[in-house]
Amino acid sequence: MTAKAPRVAYIMSRFPKLTETFVLDEMLAMQSQGVTVEVFPLWRESARLMHADASALVSRAHFLPTLNSTILAANLFWLRSRPRIYLSTLFVLVRANRRSLRFLLGALAVFPKACCFARKMQALEVDHVHAHFASHPAAAAYVIGKLAELPWSFTAHGSDLHREQAMLSEKVEASNFVVAISEYNRRFIVERVGTGFEHKVRKLHCGVERNRFTHAETGASRLSTNEAPGIVCIGTLHAVKGQRFLLLACGRLRSLGHRFRCHLIGDGEDRQALESLAVELGIADDVVFHGAIERERVREVLSSMQIAAAPSVPTADGRREGIPVALMEAAACGLPLVASRISGIPELVRNEETGLLVDAFDDGALAEALARLLDQPQERQRLGDAARELLATSFDLQRNVASLRSMMFAPDRA
Repeated sequence: MTAKAPRVAYIMSRFPKLTETFVLDEMLAMQSQGVTVEVFPLWRESARLMHADASALVSRAHFLPTLNSTILAANLFWLRSRPRIYLSTLFVLVRANRRSLRFLLGALAVFPKACCFARKMQALEVDHVHAHFASHPAAAAYVIGKLAELPWSFTAHGSDLHREQAMLSEKVEASNFVVAISEYNRRFIVERVGTGFEHKVRKLHCGVERNRFTHAETGASRLSTNEAPGIVCIGTLHAVKGQRFLLLACGRLRSLGHRFRCHLIGDGEDRQALESLAVELGIADDVVFHGAIERERVREVLSSMQIAAAPSVPTADGRREGIPVALMEAAACGLPLVASRISGIPELVRNEETGLLVDAFDDGALAEALARLLDQPQERQRLGDAARELLATSFDLQRNVASLRSMMFAPDRA
């Protein structure tokens, strides 16, 4: 008799979201390792672009509106069959999130839908529930775990963890385990929930598959005599990504006579301000705004670059990067990395080994690091090759997903 394939239900805030390739890739890798993946987004992303390899998951994802008759019926079912659990779970959501209006409203919005998800997951005979992000998705998984008595876990990334920690202790305590995408995040969580739950909080990096990326030759031989070296920065155009400081650094580079071409991949609320800044600095002709593009095009651009930059900064409202997967993708192309010394970034960008680290907000130091690599093709090659090699040991997608699979389905997982 053939053993039944394990079945995991993934919960995320929005799907399919162009910028969250790490969630998509994890689910695809989980499938390739023999796990049946069910997708339960809290909201459907109405994006203009979608990665081609997301289409199969989108076609069978369990999308629900905020409220309909099916959701109401599921809530009545739980209220009648498990009234104490239903009401006590709702009470915990309110009590634990009462000091955060954002988390409270989010928890109340997802609670009815989570009750419906719990019924669907039972019908599908789901073995494990995994949420991406410590905020609303983890709250939904908490509800499902209580009602359907399913084992569950969640991954804490960046701003979802660092902006606010409402209900974090309750989520960690009720979960089977928690994935922290960096040692920085692991320590952050343990410091806030107490060492009594330290055994549940496990560091596991996101990852990429190196063989899906073309190795960019970062040495001088890659460039023609008339071609300016390319600096690439990938990410939503938002303050937390720090593109403003990259443009300021590029303005310094231009004033010092350096030739370069800065490529910004991504879109967002700061685009107009960044375009205006490029004009103000006199570098508009040296900056390319690609906007939001599909991953195949991202890989194509990466393969022609010489340097990857991630000038991330913590924001006033508490947003903070985890370890940008865009940096891992750049490393997969053998690019040297220049990034801010914050959060878990130094776990990938090892200063003077796989790249160069600078202090956040310091466009002067950022310009110096970029100038050094623009002037030294051999240094670009050395750092880029080391960055690519590091992926094989610490940031390999298939290896890290295999570890996550073991956490979910190993006999002693509890």
